[in-house]
Amino acid sequence: MNLQEFWKNALAEIELQISHPNFATWLKSSQLVEKNEGVALVSLPNNFAKNWVETKYHKIILGALRNLDETVKKVEFTVINNQSNGAIKKTPENIAENESGQLVFSEFEVDPETNLNPKYTLSSFVVGRSNELAHAAALAIIQEMGKKYNPFFVYGGVGVGKTHLLQGIGNEIKNKYQDKVKVKYVTSEKFLNEVVWAMRNKRMETIKEKYRLIDALIIDDIQFIGGKQRTEEEFFHTFNALYQNNKQIIVSSDKPPRFIPTLQERLRSRFEGGMIVDIGYPDYELKINIIKNMIEKKSSALSDEVVVVIASKVQKNLRELEGVLNKILFYKNTKKTEISPKMAEQIISETLQKPTLNINPNQIIKVVAEVFGVSLNDLVSRSRKKELTHPRQIAMYLLREVLSLSYPFIGEKIGKRDHTTAIYAYEKISENLNKNAELNQKVLTIKELLGKGD
Repeated sequence: MNLQEFWKNALAEIELQISHPNFATWLKSSQLVEKNEGVALVSLPNNFAKNWVETKYHKIILGALRNLDETVKKVEFTVINNQSNGAIKKTPENIAENESGQLVFSEFEVDPETNLNPKYTLSSFVVGRSNELAHAAALAIIQEMGKKYNPFFVYGGVGVGKTHLLQGIGNEIKNKYQDKVKVKYVTSEKFLNEVVWAMRNKRMETIKEKYRLIDALIIDDIQFIGGKQRTEEEFFHTFNALYQNNKQIIVSSDKPPRFIPTLQERLRSRFEGGMIVDIGYPDYELKINIIKNMIEKKSSALSDEVVVVIASKVQKNLRELEGVLNKILFYKNTKKTEISPKMAEQIISETLQKPTLNINPNQIIKVVAEVFGVSLNDLVSRSRKKELTHPRQIAMYLLREVLSLSYPFIGEKIGKRDHTTAIYAYEKISENLNKNAELNQKVLTIKELLGKGD
């Protein structure tokens, strides 16, 4: 197992713990340049990145490395860029160089002109019930750019594939139209930073020239510009300039426009005038297909039984799914052994260890009641109305799943019921989670509200 592959697996685990924009900004150009005598040496492209990562993500990085190799006791950081004096030995197995001599990690080779990563394609975007509408709209946009579904607004939870879809659209547009159109992908964080820089340096005309000449503008995580008055204003004018010239605008968010409270009304109305689609959490069948697709791309193999275990146990999002799969394949390669379903369950359990959260039973019951629009008294009452039994069973399931409470305690807490009622509720919800996409989405939403969703 060479350093590059080891670091790739560590990054997959790190990505589960920080936001996508931060991961892309600070860690996409990182390298593991040395691992010796318990010390891992990670390189960043400049001093600012080094100081930031060392301050903000040191513990997360060390934890990810130790999860893969318990002999790692310490992580240190260094700077390597195209002005490097060669003090760090660069070997082909762990470091690649582009034409300018800048060190890059092959998994994150991004076109500097478009900010698009070629690994994200629509052909590798696995389609299922939770994302088929968004995918169909994406195909239509590529054929009639700027004329159909403009603007195109995609929203969904963490790790459901929004970035993959947006980048896939950008790459398809780039490949289809070649030099005839100018496409640009940018995170809202990067757009914000550029506006702030331009304001400080009195170079706002530079921003206007850069973005208003684009034929297809793709902005990821647009919710982060909400409340940033000058940035919103600049984006609003850029939006109008592009829209009036039939240029394609594509944005993503973690929620629909009407639920972004800090967004200006005039910008919200622009988004709502286009096509708004959501991408839900993947159902069981989609997860099976995604896992098989990931395994094929990694030129590896796992038994169908192991694939089923992964799809059943990982219920949060695709980012977590890929992190778990990477760890299982890493274990398979390092141990030179086939993975059994039992081994897979153990690895998943270790990878997805539940964090200690300051959550009590009353909070879970309260959130369930709010999500289903019922009163607390009704939820814990003896009533057997259908509109109450379903959320009641979900509350029992979460009390067991999140807090590992005993069945007698759960039964007592929810209307002084027998423990067998709590057992039945837990088993019923567990069994149906992989069969019912709506139920899965509802449970994940409640977990996110409890602070477990990211």
